[in-house]
Amino acid sequence: LTACDVKLLFFCVKSNAVFLSSGVYAYLYGDITYITHKTDPKKMKPRLLLAMLVTLAAVSCTTTYDLADYGLRPDSGENSAPLMKEALKEIKASSRGRNIRITLPAGRYDFHPDGAISREYYISNHDQPNPKSVGIVLEDMHNVIFDGQGAELIFHGRMLPVAVVDCSDCAVRNLSIDFANPHISQVRVVKNDPEAGMITYEVAPWVEYEIRDSMFVAKGEGWEHVPAWGIAFEGDTRHVLYNSGDISLGTRGVTEVAPRTILAPWRNEALVEGTVVVFRGYGRPAPGIFLYRDTDALLENVTVHYAEGMGLLAQVCDGITLDGFSVALRGEEDPRYFTTQADATHFSGCKGRIVSRGGLYEGMMDDAINVHGTYLKVSGRENDHTLTADYMHGQSYGFVWGHAGDEVQFIASRRMEIMEGTNIITSIEAVDAPVDKGVKRFRITFEKPLDEAIGRGDDFGIENLEWTPEVLFADNVIRNNRARGALFSTPRRTVVENNLFDHTSGTAILLCGDCNGWYETGACRDVTIRGNRFIDALTSMYQFTNAVISIYPEVPELLLQEKYFHSGIVIEDNEFDTFDMPILYARSVDGLVFRRNVVRQNKDYPQMHWNTHRFLFERVVNDVIENNEFHGGAGEYDVARE
Repeated sequence: LTACDVKLLFFCVKSNAVFLSSGVYAYLYGDITYITHKTDPKKMKPRLLLAMLVTLAAVSCTTTYDLADYGLRPDSGENSAPLMKEALKEIKASSRGRNIRITLPAGRYDFHPDGAISREYYISNHDQPNPKSVGIVLEDMHNVIFDGQGAELIFHGRMLPVAVVDCSDCAVRNLSIDFANPHISQVRVVKNDPEAGMITYEVAPWVEYEIRDSMFVAKGEGWEHVPAWGIAFEGDTRHVLYNSGDISLGTRGVTEVAPRTILAPWRNEALVEGTVVVFRGYGRPAPGIFLYRDTDALLENVTVHYAEGMGLLAQVCDGITLDGFSVALRGEEDPRYFTTQADATHFSGCKGRIVSRGGLYEGMMDDAINVHGTYLKVSGRENDHTLTADYMHGQSYGFVWGHAGDEVQFIASRRMEIMEGTNIITSIEAVDAPVDKGVKRFRITFEKPLDEAIGRGDDFGIENLEWTPEVLFADNVIRNNRARGALFSTPRRTVVENNLFDHTSGTAILLCGDCNGWYETGACRDVTIRGNRFIDALTSMYQFTNAVISIYPEVPELLLQEKYFHSGIVIEDNEFDTFDMPILYARSVDGLVFRRNVVRQNKDYPQMHWNTHRFLFERVVNDVIENNEFHGGAGEYDVARE
């Protein structure tokens, strides 16, 4: 037995069994302590039950640390950041590799940047201000449960609430994340005079602002900005306002005509009295939760109410489970209409299995989930085995891209055409900066000689096939958000089932891929979309919103393409409730099935989409559309091919 079991031996006497818990007994036979479960050891022949011993040792080695013992007190109003910083430092030093459980008594805890942990993190699909003030950091820890027990973590200023980095078998449970004064402002229209081009609006009570030089300046602890654009919501339903999209704002040339009531030059006839508008900036400095280089991470019963970036950003992780993880309002009575500044959840360059089940995603300013890798762009050829390659997007750089032994493939960017065969990385090194400190260029050497065309003028990208995940996205609710519902770009099996997509504003599901702008990989090879319900998607137009389900790789030179990008897609047993025509758009697909789906036409909104076909296909082969039901409007045979 390990030292963790000494307390058990204290109670054991020779040849006698001691009841431990749940039918587990420990007893001594000679010089050996035996462990048995739900069996009277006196009736057993002596034997060393190694598996049971290991199991009980793991349980008995779990040490609980109550953060109340380190001075953290709920509802105190004091800054918890420095206390959390010192507590986690002590706990990590004292745990010595044991299984640990860290608990936080229920209640509210406030975190301010002053005294918080400071870290330099480069986070995919975010801006890269560094260093970052972090509320809770779990780094290089293993077999850890952080249990908030219902705690509300309230952040101030600009902070990264939670970071889990270089950990394995770590779980974060039972807590919520919010900001006292979000960087998104909210107003309600009280009067609209379209002829005069003037709107009067009332500012929500929690918003901090001032009128400076006739400008609406939103501000908070350590930050301020003049919002430039926003999203309008129906006041009664919380749906994104029909056919509005991203709108300009009345934040300049304004006058405060009464406390928290502003008159602004702002011409927009759609903003009727009672419309709620959220005022946004352009920044996304940090997500609510950041996972990096973790193995087998679990987020359970965790809710992000607001973050200035995404709700969750995971990069270069192996195995992630979201169980009841949500990006959501505080219930039906929440006066806010928004949650995060960007995606609810985002997975960049991960592998293993991503499971997202039982979540509520609402009010965010982008997608509920986005799963992809990152293409590097080939920037130079040193010899037949060695290339230099760069991160290209301004929000995606500075983190690990690959390792020796990883399998990769090359893609001709303009045609989005995958080159024949794969190759293996034998070495990879950062050229311009340390990997975790801002790297943008790598030197990569490969096992096999490179194709003669690569690195000699035309645009080519590199995709790391090792860091591509299998995905299960199931039993979630996605509603009242901007842009799109769910995005997937992985060659491994992807299942999207039993979800409700309710007024996603743009496309509900997008299968994408882009090696020219976002540089987000890659080709889907095995996708099943089944048992979902789609309600009134496409109420506004955004990028890639060609139908309720859009299979839309960005291919600048589609007519020159000889191969097909996506394949193996099955869409079955779904329900579509729609006011408009387009159900499925696809381009560059070999193998597409649409069967046993039900499409119901309604009159919830006027039809307005430029795509007037149920099915619009560009370069699609081996497609099957069969055994579907259509109620109202055009039906199964409305297939347009271009």
